[in-house]
Amino acid sequence: MALIKSVQGKSPKFGKDCYIAENATIVGDLECGDQCSFWFNAVVRADVHFIRMGNKVNVQDGACIHCTYQKAPTTIGNNVSIGHHAIVHGCTIHDNVLVGMGAIVMDNCVIESNSIIAAGSVVLEGTRVESGSVYAGIPAKKVKEVNKELFEGEIQRISNNYVMYSGWFKE
Repeated sequence: MALIKSVQGKSPKFGKDCYIAENATIVGDLECGDQCSFWFNAVVRADVHFIRMGNKVNVQDGACIHCTYQKAPTTIGNNVSIGHHAIVHGCTIHDNVLVGMGAIVMDNCVIESNSIIAAGSVVLEGTRVESGSVYAGIPAKKVKEVNKELFEGEIQRISNNYVMYSGWFKE
């Protein structure tokens, strides 16, 4: 059974039709929308500040979402995929974003809508990723625009697939 724990009187709140893997860890002041999924070994620690998530957010295997005490909460929009072993820390991620596997998004970053953070990238503190962009590298820089194929074939496809996958585990 997943570790879901209150911290300082604040307990995680989940929307409808969410999936939580048996070894996910979710603690503190988290509020998430509907059809979210928290996969194997994912850690969502809202112990030192709040975390807010919209609908259809998937936090894939080994990913970590955290904040900075009294400084930087984490806010995630709708239709967002946080890839395997990614770290999302004290930042704002708007709607329709893919954070690739192993990517790191640091404090006070803003990832605008319809964007992709490439696998293995490091988005340095305070970076603003403009809407419709692909950022890659260390440090992450804009490498191209998100075209229709990337939007439908990656951002939307992955978000929708994780809703489907979670259904397999709820049967």
